[in-house]
Amino acid sequence: MEGLSVGSVLLTSCDGGLGLGLLKGLLEQPSPPQHLFAACLDPQGKAVNEVALGFPSVMVLPLDVTDPNSIKAAVGKVQEKVGSAGLNILINTTCTRRHSTLATETAENMTLVYATNTIGPLQTSQAFLPLLKEAAEAEGQQGMSCSRAAIINISSILGSIAAAEAWEERQDVSYRCSKAALNMLTKCLALEYGDSGILCVSVDPGCVTPPLGQGMQGPVTMEESVQGILRLLARLSATSNGTFWDWRGQNLPW
Repeated sequence: MEGLSVGSVLLTSCDGGLGLGLLKGLLEQPSPPQHLFAACLDPQGKAVNEVALGFPSVMVLPLDVTDPNSIKAAVGKVQEKVGSAGLNILINTTCTRRHSTLATETAENMTLVYATNTIGPLQTSQAFLPLLKEAAEAEGQQGMSCSRAAIINISSILGSIAAAEAWEERQDVSYRCSKAALNMLTKCLALEYGDSGILCVSVDPGCVTPPLGQGMQGPVTMEESVQGILRLLARLSATSNGTFWDWRGQNLPW
């Protein structure tokens, strides 16, 4: 497998799901990152601490992407570790979902889902920008790549306006709209931060979690998704800035 060579990575939502899966995948790389920051709502959680056990490169830290004070505290902890080397990759995996139809969707659901899925990645990207810039400006860094500096927003094909996939199976209006907005945020970040050498992309990990309450395995296993995403990150370049991909490395329509 093509390896991802990078100095430091921060993953949000490592309490479980894709965040935890990516943490495991990065530790299994031929050359794991020197610093891996596993951000969690519950830093005392059993799952993340079992994965981190025996890996001094992993720092488990609290982070609530909806709380600016929590984000600021996390930035401080990361800065203490990385120093002037900065942060190479911020991976925004935090996500929430309220199942709904167009008929049952509510303003409350929309507000809650946007706060986590769209505003959360915006706030974390803004807060970690100085550390990402430091990594981008480090000596010897040129071109655009995840080895230099990148923001990876974990999105969904359900946020693609052009594809509008699986409408009959799950409408989930608040989720779709929040992910479409996240994709627009990715494009905005790419336009604004690109000149600083920071690569920004959206990635659809595939359906790796079963629908709520059905207990069914999604069509993509966690390992397939994680390995696919890591292969993708290893080959992203300047031409990828502001684009939308899936875990298989295929370009997706906005």
